[in-house]
Amino acid sequence: MNDAAEKSSDRLRVIACGAIAREVLAIKEANGLDHLELECLPAIWHVYPEKIAPAMRQKIAEARAEGIERIFIGYAECGTQGQLDKICEEEGVERIAGPHCYAFFTGTEKFLRECEEEFSAFYLTDLITRQFEAFVIEPLKLDKHPELRDMVFGNYTKIVYLAQTEDPALQAKAKWAADYLKLDYEFRYTGYGDLTPALKHAAA
Repeated sequence: MNDAAEKSSDRLRVIACGAIAREVLAIKEANGLDHLELECLPAIWHVYPEKIAPAMRQKIAEARAEGIERIFIGYAECGTQGQLDKICEEEGVERIAGPHCYAFFTGTEKFLRECEEEFSAFYLTDLITRQFEAFVIEPLKLDKHPELRDMVFGNYTKIVYLAQTEDPALQAKAKWAADYLKLDYEFRYTGYGDLTPALKHAAA
């Protein structure tokens, strides 16, 4: 095998949600995964999950056309109603295990256990905290129709900030978000959770 072919076969294309781009790049740098290449779909599709699977098929096809053999899907199930799992099976690729990023940041098994009792919590991550207006307020039109706040969030009791970093500014923003929604506030540092071993395994 020549050097160019060997280099191509070593490349790992991670096609991920833009909401975890910072975390993927941080894990790449911390673990020396220089052969990992990141390509992201728009983070706002967190709100429009029906857009994810068709775009994922296209991105996988583009990667294969470039001669990239190793592909990893940087999404959990994320509301695609089984479509990502169907793509994984048909394309012979893997994705991050779990239902969504809240789970794999916490640790999927731990999160699912906690959810059995914590069903009235609204979760934030670093990205959603940072862009709370764009991800929560604007799509739900709470800025224009504040009366919708109690209708949408009336059954929630608290915001739980699942933090990937220990950033005082983000903690203050998350507390502001809880106050805005008139909910209690809880901070939990998760780090990168299951994302780190998933990416290291894919890149091995």
